[in-house]
Amino acid sequence: MTLPTAIWAYLIENSARFWQALGTHLALSGGALLIALVVAVPLGIGTSRWGGAGRVVLNAVGVARVVPSIAVLLLLLPILGTGFPPSLVALTLLAIPPILLNTDAGLRALDPAILEAGRGMGYPPFRLLREVQVPLALPVILAGVRTAAVEVIASATLATFIGGGGLGQFIVSGLALSNNAILLAGAIPVALLALLVEGLLAALQRSVTRRAVTT
Repeated sequence: MTLPTAIWAYLIENSARFWQALGTHLALSGGALLIALVVAVPLGIGTSRWGGAGRVVLNAVGVARVVPSIAVLLLLLPILGTGFPPSLVALTLLAIPPILLNTDAGLRALDPAILEAGRGMGYPPFRLLREVQVPLALPVILAGVRTAAVEVIASATLATFIGGGGLGQFIVSGLALSNNAILLAGAIPVALLALLVEGLLAALQRSVTRRAVTT
């Protein structure tokens, strides 16, 4: 039996388990990315305005970013235990830095003359932020979201080590049994999912960039 045939046969035989794992993987990745957006974008707006204090926060986030995903999972293990919640928290912490850093960078890079023109037109701070600053910085913010999304989808495979479920179950089982068919039944969908999400976000970023250039 060829490897592709073995993978297909395994997925057919374990279809219920596969779809459940895929659903958990999507819930972990999507939930972490959504929470990270809610936290990181407002925080990035804040750091872009805080001067020195903002730089301190960005440096701290940059240092935290180098901590491996598996280390974050294991650090949360004594606090939150095992299962879905600690996995979601760990993935959220992984997703926050790229979105935060890009939000801050996108807003800091705006031409001061544009902001001054908005103020001259009588825009109050919140309207200026909503209608001028965020739309112009959106392509850079989306670049951070793309990075975060790919990292989270890939790292969600590690959730299985603390009982979080997801497609990582097949990868771990395949490694334990030295069975490439089982391993690839988990690894291939993760890779395809990451490529699909990255492609969709890249298309969205290009669309937003064109719109920002033409307005």
